[in-house]
Amino acid sequence: MSAAEAIGWAIDTFHPRLRFACSFQKTSSVGIDIATKIAPDANFFYLDTDVLFEETYATRDALSARYGIKFERYSGISLAEQAGLYGDSLWARQPDACCGIRKVEPMREALTGIDCWVSGIRREDSQTRAGAAKFGWDKRFGLWKLNPLADWTESDVWDYINEHQIPYNPLHDAGYPSIGCTHCTRPPGADGHSRAGRWADAHKTECGLHG
Repeated sequence: MSAAEAIGWAIDTFHPRLRFACSFQKTSSVGIDIATKIAPDANFFYLDTDVLFEETYATRDALSARYGIKFERYSGISLAEQAGLYGDSLWARQPDACCGIRKVEPMREALTGIDCWVSGIRREDSQTRAGAAKFGWDKRFGLWKLNPLADWTESDVWDYINEHQIPYNPLHDAGYPSIGCTHCTRPPGADGHSRAGRWADAHKTECGLHG
């Protein structure tokens, strides 16, 4: 089943109790383009950690203008509240705890009351995602999950973006294959996989949303 067929099936099966998660990385651009061609009223949301790159917010705005989308925003407690409760620079001392506060808990809120969510993860991303199914039950959040681009290669993604002239995050052109928060993202080394620049000093490649 192609990505478009998978998204079309999910929309037919679950809409309006279906939501598309957007990180405003390259696969988000592809997923948004495919989904809006099938269902212009598809539901899109994002997790705002309050420490995203300016380029990521700019990409959100560019995609919103291109497709007429209002992205629903979910966020955790403020950075000031977090510092008051747990001290400064929690992301450096306890990155799992920081991701739990700034990403996992807001995600639980975003997924409340729906039956299926759509992500842009690919098997090529990292070892932890190598076995990602296109569709299956998400035990972590208790609903169905669709990964329509799971079997896409890096070339597939860029071929689609270039063919359809889709806005994408300019940090990809600056050496960032994977983009998260400003404090925890840097370009990977030449021998690293696409997520090697995420939490590079913490031996961690996942925030808790996908594994």
